[in-house]
Amino acid sequence: MEAQHSFSWLDERKRSILQAVIEDFISTGEPVGSRTVARKYELGVSPATIRNEMADLEELGYLEQPHTSAGRLPSDLGYRYYVDYLMEHPRLSNDDIWRIRQIYDRCTRGIETLVQITTQVLAEVTDYLALVLAPSLLSTAVRAIQIIPLSPGQALLLVVTENGIVESRVLQVPPDLDESELARISYVWQKHLRGLSLDQISSAVLRMLASEMSGYRALLDQIMELLEQALSPSDEERVFLAGATNIMRQPEFRDVEKLRMLLSALEQREMVCTLLAGHGSQDQNMDVFIVIGGENRHPAVRDCSLVVAPYRVGEAEAGRVGLLGPRRMEYGRAVSVTEYVTTHLAETLTRFWK
Repeated sequence: MEAQHSFSWLDERKRSILQAVIEDFISTGEPVGSRTVARKYELGVSPATIRNEMADLEELGYLEQPHTSAGRLPSDLGYRYYVDYLMEHPRLSNDDIWRIRQIYDRCTRGIETLVQITTQVLAEVTDYLALVLAPSLLSTAVRAIQIIPLSPGQALLLVVTENGIVESRVLQVPPDLDESELARISYVWQKHLRGLSLDQISSAVLRMLASEMSGYRALLDQIMELLEQALSPSDEERVFLAGATNIMRQPEFRDVEKLRMLLSALEQREMVCTLLAGHGSQDQNMDVFIVIGGENRHPAVRDCSLVVAPYRVGEAEAGRVGLLGPRRMEYGRAVSVTEYVTTHLAETLTRFWK
């Protein structure tokens, strides 16, 4: 759902001054005065003119003045105007690109590991709190089954699902079962079950397996037990978080009670899933939602802003990536990082699923 905003028309000078105030406040965290704008941004007008324009922007609701003698800072409406009309999307540095790309170029350990590492790197690259909604396991299927001999009477069973998750178990096998026979059994299971989800394993398939596993009934039961565990559907969405200490370092959260409320809210999986549903305005050039301050529905998050983007496998949405930071977060950079990560995460997931 897209939030609705009522903007007043701004001429080029007001737009430039609003952009200067917001970008300076994002950088310093300090209220911005007219002399600062005149000195740092070379707008070609006097501090007195800038001061008058800032007063107009305050009257229009785009700026706020915490104290009579203080400079001004952006309101939620000012940030929204900036995000919708003024914000640039900077190119990521070569270092950021390298740090992100190396995850997806090298990760072969399954989706769970991939999502965990993605969350950690997002937090490290941006200095915000990262949230990633993992892909659903509702329709997972068998990709590979392998039985590896360990010692006489024991073998290791590996089941790899199509979403990259690996389940393993030590099997009790007849002591005289050699490596070639274990390889044959692996082939039988792979041949009959590859590409099938739990609800697609028919009684006819089970009869064929029982026939070809004649004499190994106990082994058949052990393998089926692990398959049911690996492929059992789960409708619970899994959320990964990283970078809580990044929020704690922000001056906006020096208030211990405010910080406690935020961290307590983030412990609620259902609330985090609601945040990642993305109910703010969508970036006009990208598949990204930006939710600013009071646009957040949960009171504990109203001093924060959130950048959210879905990642897809094929045409279907697989999950979502989010960055949570203070209202003065670097929106352009957060959007650029989120866009880059979701693109490469989707490509890697597609590779896993093939």
